Amino acid sequence: MGDMTAGSLRGWFVLCPNPRGSYGQGEAFTQGNVKDFGGGDYRDIMAGVEAMIKEFPIDAKRIGIRGHSYGGYMTMWAETQTTRFTAAVAGAGLSDWLSYYGLNDIDEWMIPFFGASVYDDPAVYQKSDPIRFVKNVKTPTLILVGDGDGEVPMPQSIEWYHALQTMKVPTEMVVYPYEGHLFNRPVDARDYTLRTLEWFEEWFAKKTD
Repeated sequence: MGDMTAGSLRGWFVLCPNPRGSYGQGEAFTQGNVKDFGGGDYRDIMAGVEAMIKEFPIDAKRIGIRGHSYGGYMTMWAETQTTRFTAAVAGAGLSDWLSYYGLNDIDEWMIPFFGASVYDDPAVYQKSDPIRFVKNVKTPTLILVGDGDGEVPMPQSIEWYHALQTMKVPTEMVVYPYEGHLFNRPVDARDYTLRTLEWFEEWFAKKTD
């Protein structure tokens, strides 16, 4: 299910899930999201959330989700599938498989996971494509990305930001100049973390119902 630690300074519980498609549970587990991005991996994450709620004194009305890269994609995807989360932070997220396929520098990984290019089998991509389900999103979302990111290029974040604005979902976007997929400047890494914490604190405080 992942690791859990308590954030003692803020009184938060933190779940770090290890869903199928990740490592540490054998080859079948690592291959568990082939042709199923946003399927079993999403269910694994949500199962972890529900287990945490049952086991610990967690306020179910104040739960956030954040991730970077694949985690950024899962954050964008999750908020199209559920309104469980009070707030979300998507770092270097992937919002649109079609445009991503034509923009990223590492598209060789996609055919082994999806079985074909997005042009040859668009349906396998569309079923896990956040932009197709964006009208479901209600979760206030902070979007963070480096302007030199080649692995998940900045236009993916811009597309999600524009879509959420159009849907009247509360959103902010911060672009870090001269940063790539991973941040090299400590000042930017610190700002990324602080903005994440402040975003959750802001929306948790607003949740009164």
